[in-house]
Amino acid sequence: RREERVRAAWVSRSQIALEFDMVGIDAAIANAFRRILLAEVPTMAVEKVFVYNNTSIVQDEILAHRLGLIPVRADPRLFEYRNQGDEEGTEIDTLQFQLKIKCSRNPHAAKESSDPNELYFNHKVYSKHMTWVPLGNQTDLFPDADFRPVHDDILIALLRPGQEIDVLMHCVKGIGKDHAKFSPVATASYRLLPDITLLQPIEDEAAEKLQKCFSPGVIEIQNIKGKKVARVANARLDTFSREVFRHEGLKNLVRLARVRNHYIFSVESTGILPPDVLVSEAIKILMGKCQRFLNELDSVPME
Repeated sequence: RREERVRAAWVSRSQIALEFDMVGIDAAIANAFRRILLAEVPTMAVEKVFVYNNTSIVQDEILAHRLGLIPVRADPRLFEYRNQGDEEGTEIDTLQFQLKIKCSRNPHAAKESSDPNELYFNHKVYSKHMTWVPLGNQTDLFPDADFRPVHDDILIALLRPGQEIDVLMHCVKGIGKDHAKFSPVATASYRLLPDITLLQPIEDEAAEKLQKCFSPGVIEIQNIKGKKVARVANARLDTFSREVFRHEGLKNLVRLARVRNHYIFSVESTGILPPDVLVSEAIKILMGKCQRFLNELDSVPME
């Protein structure tokens, strides 16, 4: 039985990024959270692209690939997985988007102008031009929904007068294990908490030199009885540069280590779901895996 209880605490949180600590777990559990965040938390992404007209210089396959990688702001928990072989899709498993845009000349542009922004209308195709087309009774199912790309300024293609793109997209629910476009995170990583110990007092010039060896905020200098004395202020900010070991007078005065069961997680969402929601969903998935494993053990007859 583990003596130390598992503890978790948020450190910093925003709409996109989250940093939190987990204390008292094994490396295998920490890596399981990372792998689940990358590959097993589901999202909605463009799976099928129906091309009705594409006279741009971007080939159909490249255009479909670019559309697939655009993160779509839609809560995957509201949808089911689409059945294999189902070409049409229904209101419970598919989101439909349309991209229809044509480039034309600006008749009021100055004759001497060479700026495409002035010469043409709609010469840049952005993700904001994707519009949600409700399927079935989705208007009633999601009356307050705002299904759209996470970012409006993702450049999809460039057009010139007479060129147009007319496509219909089907977004389905999937996981990063099947394709990277379904991965809900830009980065998901962890590191061990640094542990820096000063083996003896370091003062004056040596203290200033020590401070420069670490990231800002790690070492602070205090004035004690007229002497400058170094102390470890915040080891968490250290990046383990090993710079201190280049100095003969300092390398034997400092011990660098890591706290073996204290993990610092960094999760950066693509914007589809907030990072704290992604972490809670990853925990639910891991709990489900554990429960399935226990059920399998219970179902095996004992000799």
